[in-house]
Amino acid sequence: MNDHTDRAFDTDMSGMRQAVVVMGELAQQQFTRAVQAVRNADLRLAAQVVEDEGVMNRLHLQVDLLCNQIIARRQPIAIDLREVIGAIHINNDLERIGDEAKKIALRARKLAAGALRDPKARAGGMADQVASMLAMAIDAFVRHDTSAARRLNALDRAVDASRDTLIGELVAGMATDSATLGQAVDLILVVQSIERVGDHAENIAEYVVNVVEGIDMRHGNVPRG
Repeated sequence: MNDHTDRAFDTDMSGMRQAVVVMGELAQQQFTRAVQAVRNADLRLAAQVVEDEGVMNRLHLQVDLLCNQIIARRQPIAIDLREVIGAIHINNDLERIGDEAKKIALRARKLAAGALRDPKARAGGMADQVASMLAMAIDAFVRHDTSAARRLNALDRAVDASRDTLIGELVAGMATDSATLGQAVDLILVVQSIERVGDHAENIAEYVVNVVEGIDMRHGNVPRG
């Protein structure tokens, strides 16, 4: 009976992990497509991102239900409980990445004109960095890699600096070129969304540390090592 219960619990946990990975892969796809839609003024791709947000939302609810069922039926303790709670948090961050991807995609039409080419290219470079951060975070979840959180902390600071520089330049340009005012505002919003995706990637890696080491890294509580 105990062996049967243990196998059922392992199956539930494995299913939960796989569901989070599927959610993570879709979040990465949504973000990458949204940025590409802006880069290439690809309105069909932007529309696909908006449409697929419904899939993200359904997956979000499914993963949340799986996690709650494990808690109710299996009553996990210690690291198992931390992993289920961590999966709930990660699931929420992934859903918010989907929200940010939709926001970016909705700006593609307004940014389709040829103005602000250099700032758009730099925003795209920033997005490439964030996409790498997100891939690193999902991989950390799969492999229970606690070292990724420390690397992502440094990368996130670099993304924050890029955001501040780019937004500062866009604001300054708005004062001298009223013709690009609307596009500058839209691009600022895109840059902010890109930066927030980086924040969510860092959050995911920090939850992995909490699962494996029992250390809460929120609010700057970064362990040494």
